[in-house]
Amino acid sequence: MGQNQKLLDEGDGDEGLATRQDKSGSVTEMSAQFNPDGLSDPEAARLLQKYGYNEITEEKKSPFLQFLSYFIGPIPFLMEAATLISFIVWIYNTVEKRDPDPATWIVLLFLLFINGFMGWREESNAGNAIDALKAALAPQARVKRNGRWVELPSRELVPGDLVILKLGDIVPADSKLGEGQPMEVDQAALTGESLPVTVFPGDVVYSGSVIKRGELHATVYATGANTFFGKAAALVSSVSARGHLQMVLLKIAYFLMVSGTVLVVILFIVRVVAQKTDAVDALVQCIVLLVASIPIAMQVVTTATMAVGARNLAEHKAIVARLASIEELAGMTILCSDKTGTLTKNKLTLDTPNCFDGTDEEVILASALCAKWEGQDAIDFCLTNAVPNQEFLKSHKQTDFIPFDPVIKRTESTIQAPDGKVFKCTKGAPQVIAAMAYNADDIAEQVNDVIEEFGSRGYRAIGIARTNDNDDWVFLGLIPLFDPPRDDTRQTIESALELGVEVKMITGDHLTIAKETSRRLGMGTNIYTTEMITDTSKSEAQLMELAETADGFAQVFPEHKFQIVELLQKKGHLTGMTGDGVNDAPALKKADVGI
Repeated sequence: MGQNQKLLDEGDGDEGLATRQDKSGSVTEMSAQFNPDGLSDPEAARLLQKYGYNEITEEKKSPFLQFLSYFIGPIPFLMEAATLISFIVWIYNTVEKRDPDPATWIVLLFLLFINGFMGWREESNAGNAIDALKAALAPQARVKRNGRWVELPSRELVPGDLVILKLGDIVPADSKLGEGQPMEVDQAALTGESLPVTVFPGDVVYSGSVIKRGELHATVYATGANTFFGKAAALVSSVSARGHLQMVLLKIAYFLMVSGTVLVVILFIVRVVAQKTDAVDALVQCIVLLVASIPIAMQVVTTATMAVGARNLAEHKAIVARLASIEELAGMTILCSDKTGTLTKNKLTLDTPNCFDGTDEEVILASALCAKWEGQDAIDFCLTNAVPNQEFLKSHKQTDFIPFDPVIKRTESTIQAPDGKVFKCTKGAPQVIAAMAYNADDIAEQVNDVIEEFGSRGYRAIGIARTNDNDDWVFLGLIPLFDPPRDDTRQTIESALELGVEVKMITGDHLTIAKETSRRLGMGTNIYTTEMITDTSKSEAQLMELAETADGFAQVFPEHKFQIVELLQKKGHLTGMTGDGVNDAPALKKADVGI
C-alpha cells in the first residue's frame, strides 16, 4: 500500500504515524473501543473536552500589537531616540523662546511611522500558510452518534467516532478502516504519491486524502494537531518569518546603532566637557550626528526597489507574496522541488505498450473496452482517453462489466462489437492476466522479464487480454502507466543550471519512480530514501554533506522535506522550495524562497 503502510506495519501495527502518545487515541486503542452504534452524545462531549476540536489551531496575534512590533529594533530605537531628543530640545527652545522649530521631530516621527507601516504591510500581504492548509480539510462528515447517521461539522469529530467514507469524500480525520472491500485513496496532496493507493480493512487513511474508489466505515483515532495533516501545520507554525534579507539589514542596523551611539557619546563629551559648549547646542549637534548615522531610508528604499521587481515579475505571471523573497531568489544556490504536480503533470499517461499479440492500437483499445465507462477512476479515465478513435470505441457496447476484485485482481467486460460479434476483455495484475492465456507456459518468462523492466523504471504495468473465436484467452500485452514530466520542466531545469542553481528532487513517491522521472528530465539519479537522513548514527555534519551531494530524495514525509531544507541552509546555501501539496507546506515555509 505504499510507504505509509510500511510505517504502520512495523512493530505491533501501532507505530510510526499512527502513534499519538497521550494526546490522541492510538489505532489499537480505538479498535478496542469500536462500537457499531457509534458514540453517544455524552461520550462525544467527554472526548471533545479531552482531545479538543478536530481543527488546526494557531496562535492569533493582535493586529495592533503586530503593528507595534515594527517599532522595536535597532533602527526604530535609534529613530525613536533621535525623535525624543529632538522633541525635548524643541520643548526647551519653546520655553526659552529660542526660535523653536518642530520640523525635525515631526519629520523623524513621520519616517518612523512610514518604516513601521511598510514592514507591517509586507507581512500582511505575505498570506497565511495555515489558512491554506485549512482549506484542504473536509468541512462536513457523516458520523454515527446515538445509533443514527448524522452529518456534523468535521471539527466536532473525536477519537472513537464511527464515520462513513465513500467515493469523492475528503477523509475528515486520521481513521482506521473497518471491514469490507479494499478502497483506493488519493494521497497526492499529503505524501506526493502520484498514483492512488489501495488500502485494505484495518489500514489507516489520513485526514485530507480523497476516496477514489469504494465505501467503508472507519473509526477515527487522531484529530486536529495529532493527525498527519496536523503535523504539517505544526511544522509550518514552527518556522520563523525572518528571512535572509532581514538578517542582512539587521546586521547593518546593529553596526550603525553601536557606532552611531559611540560617536554621539564622544561628541557630547568633547563639546560639553572639553569645549564648554552649551548642553542644548551640543544635543542639537548630537541629533544631527545620530540622524546621519541612521539608515532612515534603507527600509523604504529596499521595499520600493523590490516592489518594482515584483511588478516586473507580475508581468511574467509570477505573484510575489513576500517582497524580501526577490533578493533571496537572486542569491538562491539550490532549488528543492517536489515531483508530483510540480515537475510532473500529476496525470496518469500511457507509455508505449509491450505487445505480445496484435498492434499497439489493438492493445490500447482492448484496455479501454474493459475499463469502467462511467464513474471512472484515474486508470480507467487514462485508458479510455488514450484511444485515438473515440467514435470507434463508442460504437462498441459493454453488455456486462465486472469491477476490479482484489481477490482475482482484475476487471472483466463482455463486449458486443459493431458487427455484432461478442467477446470478452480483461485487465489487471500482469501475472494474473498472463496466467489466463492459452499459452501461459510459453510466455511466462518473457512476461516476467518485461514486468521487471517496467518495475525498474517505476512504471505501473497492467496486463491486457481478450478472448478469441474459440473463447480462449489471448494475452495481448502490457501497458505501462506513469506520471509524465511537464512539457517545459526540462527546459526550466536547464535554465536554472545555467544560472548556477542546482535542482534537487524531493518526493514522496517511490525511489524507482523518482529515478525514472529524473532520467527523463536530465537530472542526476543519485537519489536516496529517507532512511539515509533519519540514520541516527550520522552526525549533523554528515547529514549536511549528504543533503548537499545528493541529487534528490524519495519516499519522504513533510518532516523530511523540512529537515532537508534546514540541512542545506545550515550548510550555507540560500535554498528554494517548489511544491503544490500539503506535504510541501512546511518546507515551503522553511525555505528562503518558497514557490
